[in-house]
Amino acid sequence: MDFIIDISWSEALGAILNLAFLILLIRRSVYCWPFGILGSGISIVAYIDAGLYSEAILYGFYVLIGIYGWYQWDKHSDSHKQIKPIQWGIKQHLIAIAVAFAGMLGLGWFFSDAEGVSRPYEDAFSTSFAFVASYLEAKQVLSGWIYWIVLNGFSVWLNNDRGLVAFAFLAVINTIMSVYGYYSWIKSKRKEELLNPDVLY
Repeated sequence: MDFIIDISWSEALGAILNLAFLILLIRRSVYCWPFGILGSGISIVAYIDAGLYSEAILYGFYVLIGIYGWYQWDKHSDSHKQIKPIQWGIKQHLIAIAVAFAGMLGLGWFFSDAEGVSRPYEDAFSTSFAFVASYLEAKQVLSGWIYWIVLNGFSVWLNNDRGLVAFAFLAVINTIMSVYGYYSWIKSKRKEELLNPDVLY
C-alpha cells in the first residue's frame, strides 16, 4: 500500500484526466481535448515536484496544443464531433524527427546544470519528441500514434525511475492503448476510403 500513499493528488488526478483524454482520442472525439488540457495543467505540478523540468515544460505545451487541437478538430469534425485521420509522407516525418532531435539536444544542454534536475537528456528526449507527436495529434495525422507508442514505452522507465508510480502505470496503459488507437484509426481511415474512394487525405 506504500505506493498508493506516495502518490500526490496532482499525480493521481493528472493520471485520471490524461487517461480519459486518451480514451476519447482513440474514439476520435473532439471532447478529448478539455480532459487533456485539464490533465496536462495539473500534471505540471507533479513533474516540477519530481525535478523533471523538461516534462513540466512539455505539459505546459500540452495545454497550449490542446487549445489548438480542440479548435482544429472542432473545425474539421463531422456531425458526430469525430475527425477523419490523415497521412503524412516520409519527407514530412524526417523533418519532424530532425526537429525533435535538435530540440532534445537543446533542452538537454539547457537543463544539464540546473539545480534539482534529473536525467536531463533522457527527460529532453521524451519532451522534444512529444512536442512533435502532439502536433501530429492536433493535425489528425494517423502515424502520430507510432511516435506515441515509442514515447509511452520510454515514459514507463523514466517515470518509474523518478518514483512517479501513477504516471509510470499510466504510461504502461498508454502504450497498450496507443497500439490499439493506431489500429483503430487505420480501420477508420480504410472504412472512410471505401465509402468515399474519390476523397484524398
